[in-house]
Amino acid sequence: MKKRNTPEKFLLTGYYPGVIGKITELHAVYYHENWGFDVSFEIQVGRELSDFIRDFRQDRDGFWAAVMNGAFAGAAAIDGAKTGSEGARLRWFIVDPEFHGRGLGSLLINRAIGFCREAGHRKVFLWTFKGLNRARQLYERAGFRLVEEHAVRQWGGELVEQKFELHLG
Repeated sequence: MKKRNTPEKFLLTGYYPGVIGKITELHAVYYHENWGFDVSFEIQVGRELSDFIRDFRQDRDGFWAAVMNGAFAGAAAIDGAKTGSEGARLRWFIVDPEFHGRGLGSLLINRAIGFCREAGHRKVFLWTFKGLNRARQLYERAGFRLVEEHAVRQWGGELVEQKFELHLG
């Protein structure tokens, strides 16, 4: 693993053939291995991500897939479909564990927030769950604040869902 202070070059792309599957697979494997999530999680990610890409509008939605040396490294998206009522939503943010600690998470979040500012979104929110401490640190460094949490039973277990928001103006 490279030193944290060594700048790394990640290529951020948009959609490319196969990336929906790569994002879905990374989510399914990571959250199953680390949190015991069942098949319902993979199905939800695949379905909702596919619907998002199908309905994608460049003026309101953002999508970034990160690649390093030809390998898929992570992704993030901004779903702006409900920006008027709820805000834009940061979704499918994930970094392959192989690339943790290299600045990719911050790069993706900063790119997403920059897009939101350019697109005129005044609020960005995300849903996550308690226990993802490294991700929470990234969110809070970017200015997101915890606004809601509640216990739920889903994806084969019990967890505490958390909603974070960032007001842009």
